[in-house]
Amino acid sequence: MRFSTFASVALLGLGAAALQQGLPSAGELRQKLQAEKSRHSLKAKRAETDLGLLYPPHNLSVPIDFFHNETRYEPHTNDTFNLRYWFDATYYKPGGPVFVLLGGETYGDERLPFLQKGIVHQVIEATGGLGVILEHRYYGESFPYPTTSLENLRFLSTEQALAEVDYFARNVKFDGIDADLTAPNTPWVVYGGSYAGAQAAFLRVVYPDTFWGAISSSGVTVAIYDYWEYFEPIRIYGPPDCISATQTFISVLDGILLSNNTASIKQLKDAFRFGGVSNNQDFANIFTDIYGWQSTNWDPEENSPSFYNYCTNITGPLNYPNLESERSTAASLVAASGHGNNTATVDTLLNAIGWYGVKLSAQKKSGKSQDEFFTTLNATYWKDTSITAANAYRSWSYQVCTEWGYIQTGSTPPNIQPLISRTLDLEYLTEFCRLGYERDEPPAIENINKYGGFNISYPRLAHIGGNADPWRPATPLWYPDAREDTIEEPWHLISHGVHHWEENGIFPNETTPTLPPYPVIYAQQYLKNFVIEWLKEWKTSGYQSEL
Repeated sequence: MRFSTFASVALLGLGAAALQQGLPSAGELRQKLQAEKSRHSLKAKRAETDLGLLYPPHNLSVPIDFFHNETRYEPHTNDTFNLRYWFDATYYKPGGPVFVLLGGETYGDERLPFLQKGIVHQVIEATGGLGVILEHRYYGESFPYPTTSLENLRFLSTEQALAEVDYFARNVKFDGIDADLTAPNTPWVVYGGSYAGAQAAFLRVVYPDTFWGAISSSGVTVAIYDYWEYFEPIRIYGPPDCISATQTFISVLDGILLSNNTASIKQLKDAFRFGGVSNNQDFANIFTDIYGWQSTNWDPEENSPSFYNYCTNITGPLNYPNLESERSTAASLVAASGHGNNTATVDTLLNAIGWYGVKLSAQKKSGKSQDEFFTTLNATYWKDTSITAANAYRSWSYQVCTEWGYIQTGSTPPNIQPLISRTLDLEYLTEFCRLGYERDEPPAIENINKYGGFNISYPRLAHIGGNADPWRPATPLWYPDAREDTIEEPWHLISHGVHHWEENGIFPNETTPTLPPYPVIYAQQYLKNFVIEWLKEWKTSGYQSEL
């Protein structure tokens, strides 16, 4: 959920959300709020093709508070709220499983493509099952309260969300289905990607009598506070020329910013046309388009071109002939940063100046000063308790600050050149926790890691992910040789894959010799195969269901 490149699809909230990348500025938060407000009107305009018409939403009343003995949730409540879900019974046959995809930290209806042509569709077609998309509390339209004040947010925790899914599986009734499909009377298999992938893994461990199987796709089962490792898969698997160029101009920036030479820092900011950004860390936070790697996808509808646009423009000889007149200034900055007189480095810096200059248009259009637009330290946005702000950024930011961490700093070890500035440290990147949530202490990552962390394991718990996924260092798959791949506990890395790539799907008439790519086809077929085997085990384990 990084917003450094303002692609229209991302801003309009039409793409499936992913774990947050980096720290958005006040200007970016403002744009997210505007995009969130326009989301519903856009849905109305495209009503004829809205998947919500094909899969109408349903609601189940669920408790707000599942843990009345835990002091952290005081004052407790017996109230309930409506949890939204969707289902497809097209392929359902009596005795078939329920395959539920967890919506995670976004609108549940943004996951509906997976019900129509993605992994849910594929599994229920193969198994005669019923597919479900389940929205997460405090996202989409599943809010317990009309505002997200700190008092109202206290029930947004991982353990509450897990208990909620368990309650759903044991109590839901599907309209039009004359059968009891609740767990544990019916085999339930839960699937999630990213944060929801961690949830899926945790559910199998915490509620094994409810969920017959679980698939953790790019599942971040390890909460990490200072998550500098986010950039390691990008550094290792990203285009070498782009990675090298990024490291080069970031090194130039840091050589000047860390020197504390006021004159050189002013010259640097002026060269990039960001002289109005007074805070050096706000300035450094502008140069983070490397985050676009996470949004690359084999599926044309999901792929964002931002990363490769960025790479194309900053690599190679000078791509901006109009900046040739500024070569002497760039050379001076390169020398001041300690990089001597290197033409290639000067070209890279000039390319970065040209590329990042595009961000000025958004700032100028906003009518805000550079300080107002680019600062991340604006308490007004972080304190916004509206449902609009919650869906735009507040709910997940609360989870980051209270339990999950994942602060993506530039604090790489000395022997690794960073892909973002080293000035972007924990103190700066966690100020929003203090501003928006009055939280001075680090997140309670032990609330997450108690479920197993890197070592989480359970029969019929699968781990799947891309080897080039920037979230892989927070998954068990970061250590690919740690386990054997078995049907009992599947373990699979998608070659050249990024973030939960096997979740997507395309229609049969859209396939080509390269779409989907073979590694994705293999992963999806393998997933269907082991689910079928799990269901055979259900049938032979003394349960009454007939498959």
